[in-house]
Amino acid sequence: MHLVIISGAARPQPRSNTARIIAAFRQGYEEKGNSAEVWYLSDRRQWQDAKTAFEKNEQILFALPLYVENIPGIMLEFLEQLQPKTIPGTHIAFLLQGGFPEASQSRCCEEYLETLPAQLGCEYAGTLIKGDMFGVSLMGEKTGAKMVAPFAEMGRYFAENGYFDKEKVSSFAAPEYMSDKQIRNFRRFGPVQKLFMNRIAKKLGCKERLDAKPYGTAL
Repeated sequence: MHLVIISGAARPQPRSNTARIIAAFRQGYEEKGNSAEVWYLSDRRQWQDAKTAFEKNEQILFALPLYVENIPGIMLEFLEQLQPKTIPGTHIAFLLQGGFPEASQSRCCEEYLETLPAQLGCEYAGTLIKGDMFGVSLMGEKTGAKMVAPFAEMGRYFAENGYFDKEKVSSFAAPEYMSDKQIRNFRRFGPVQKLFMNRIAKKLGCKERLDAKPYGTAL
């Protein structure tokens, strides 16, 4: 079975967490004797080929990061250019990853993604969710590889089944909500995490603190 993977991440491939996750997923998928091709919407030169691949194939996987409770604008723009298929048989699945550790943070986006395949004349094949992925490309090669390793197993699972089962996804996405103990620890180490996140943001080119309130004085 051939799978077309389209990355909806806005960040360029070398610095994209989604790209590393796709690589692990694809490895597991191809281990089962399947083939896959990947297109990155962050590179506008690939849009036409990605569109053609969507039109000519029946197994599609959109991989994307969670942006402010929903999907990146670059992916929305691409989807708006697609024409609904008139011949049934195409299945669309989604791989949704984000920085929030709780799977509940991704459920709003998941519900939206469930509606997209029908609008494109396709069938929905489930959404794989995983949070706490923010540091994949920032924690070093060894730690990053450990973080994405579970996606290889899910690639093998998808190769065998062709869809993401709801129960399997919930188990993979856990925790749905942080436990009381996890929340207490988060609050205890909050200041250290805040400092760490500000340093990462600066490294990525952010010129203001993450807690900056540029419109606060306008009230």
